[in-house]
Amino acid sequence: MIADSEMTRRHAIRNGYFFLFVLTCCAVRGDDKPNILLVMLDDSGWTDFGCFGSEIQTPNIDGLAKEGMKFTDCHAAAPNCSPSRVGMLTGRMPTRVGMYSYIPENHPMHLPDKEITIAEVLKSQGYATGHFGKWHVSNLESDQPQPVDQGFDYSLGTDNNAVPSHHNPVNFVRNGKAIGKVEGYSCQIVVDETNRWLESVPDDKPFLSCVWFHEPHSRIASPPELIEKYQKLYPRISQKQATYYANIENVDIAVGRLLKKLKELGRADDTFVFLTSDNGGLNPWSNKGLRGRKSFVYEGGQREPGILRWPGRVQPGSECDVPVSHLDLLPTICEVTGAARPDDRKIDGTSWSPILSGQPLVRETPLMWFFYRVVPAAAMRRGDWVIIGYLDDPIKKHTHALTRPDMPMIKSAQLERFQLYNLKTDQKQEVDLSAAEPERLNRMRNEMTKLHQEIVAEGPVWDLN
Repeated sequence: MIADSEMTRRHAIRNGYFFLFVLTCCAVRGDDKPNILLVMLDDSGWTDFGCFGSEIQTPNIDGLAKEGMKFTDCHAAAPNCSPSRVGMLTGRMPTRVGMYSYIPENHPMHLPDKEITIAEVLKSQGYATGHFGKWHVSNLESDQPQPVDQGFDYSLGTDNNAVPSHHNPVNFVRNGKAIGKVEGYSCQIVVDETNRWLESVPDDKPFLSCVWFHEPHSRIASPPELIEKYQKLYPRISQKQATYYANIENVDIAVGRLLKKLKELGRADDTFVFLTSDNGGLNPWSNKGLRGRKSFVYEGGQREPGILRWPGRVQPGSECDVPVSHLDLLPTICEVTGAARPDDRKIDGTSWSPILSGQPLVRETPLMWFFYRVVPAAAMRRGDWVIIGYLDDPIKKHTHALTRPDMPMIKSAQLERFQLYNLKTDQKQEVDLSAAEPERLNRMRNEMTKLHQEIVAEGPVWDLN
């Protein structure tokens, strides 16, 4: 722990990032509660934006980074969509709450009503709360908890992906009622609805808006003129890659419209904006320099772009290379809004206020990722070091969805084989240092094994009969 704290302190000093005033002062000024805007893409990888090294043109997202802080070591709560979203909403590892994989249609697994979300926390503080885009933490139009049950006053979304594609989707549900086919591209539809909702929020009322795009998850549909643009810009790339590039730029255009609306409403300066993705990408150009992709616990499966803008609080053009997680959002937002953090359950995330003020961040709970249906199944981070764990698993093949045989396996299988990597010197995770670092391996193995047993024991058992 001491070594991790010292590493964080050195990073803070080297990068020179800081808050322009102390967060706790902001938290107690009730009339100045910041608005919260959480923007998330679906299946966009670490290097899909220009400001993270992509050749895709994303001027609006790049501008957001110039006006705020770029997190270069930012991580999703899971390498898969539903668990990742649950982690962001609750600040708790997805396995603790029983979100073991993505939610198929008509599946019993869902975010339990007893869990406390960011929306519920902020609604109790007088916030207007809205969710727009992909939901995917319960089945909509079912008896499972709906957005309104999880603290959202208003919602427009879908269960999983836009159907049949991003263009002219037919499966949006507004406040519990299906609305049928909507003309246009999903990201623009989502921002249209968000902007109308923002216009309806009284000027003196703070808001939380979760804008969770479907893009670039398949089935991808992109404006033809943007596809043609990238085919001309980069003749070497395939039709698939040009369509993907166009898809990301279309989201960037939507983000630009959203940020413009905040300015028009005079709310940009008092809004905490965080933009990221839910898990790693599927394509090699999305995870450059990293091992793995979506679904894998290697860095390529869960390291994400992260951008935070909060005018007057976050230094423009700053960078943070301290490991942070989507799990940290709930405790961070509780602190900056003065809301009470849930104290009757384990919160795995850690508030960003120390690192944002140039102080060491000490995690009580290390960052950990567990995904039972891939090999390896677990990863845990301490400073620059990550340990990888394999399950002693009697079931050698798992389906994409959680099925009946998987549930007892999750509860009983143990981590049995381990690898150790130093991400500072080996970001691609190519050199296993377990033999060279036996003491560190043993210490981290014991910690991860204990934490794995803890989260698995807490997770509910779903009736999959």
